[in-house]
Amino acid sequence: MASFTIKPIAYVSSTRVDAIDDGWDRETSYIELDSTFDQDAFSGLEAFSHVEVVYCFHKVDESNIVTASRHPRNNNSWPKVGIFAQRGKNRPNRLGITVCKIAEVEGNKLRVEGLDAIDGTPVVDIKPVMQEFLPRGAVHQPGWSTEIMADYWK
Repeated sequence: MASFTIKPIAYVSSTRVDAIDDGWDRETSYIELDSTFDQDAFSGLEAFSHVEVVYCFHKVDESNIVTASRHPRNNNSWPKVGIFAQRGKNRPNRLGITVCKIAEVEGNKLRVEGLDAIDGTPVVDIKPVMQEFLPRGAVHQPGWSTEIMADYWK
């Protein structure tokens, strides 16, 4: 299998320094582009309401990466499911993706709401959310995933 290198384009500045599972909407997050990007790299982004942020779970030790199944959050009352049937941080490539509300665009800084990434997190891509890329049709999920997310954004 071929491999490739991804370099961060930005870093997160956040009020949260620990990757605790719940309460992410209480945090303030800024994404600051690397100095190699022009000042206008975010130009036009203010016309969108949301962005998708792709980032690296950089604090996850490679020895903790899961490639099989496990109980989400190690909770035995939830079913054991494969790593690709959950959104845990101990993923093979340690990538996270979150849709965030754009609060402010200022030069090379983007203030967002609802980013579940800790201070210092490397960002590998940012994309505007477009209606046409959202799911076509109804979204469904198992009951345990609704339970797991009950306090995630509070």
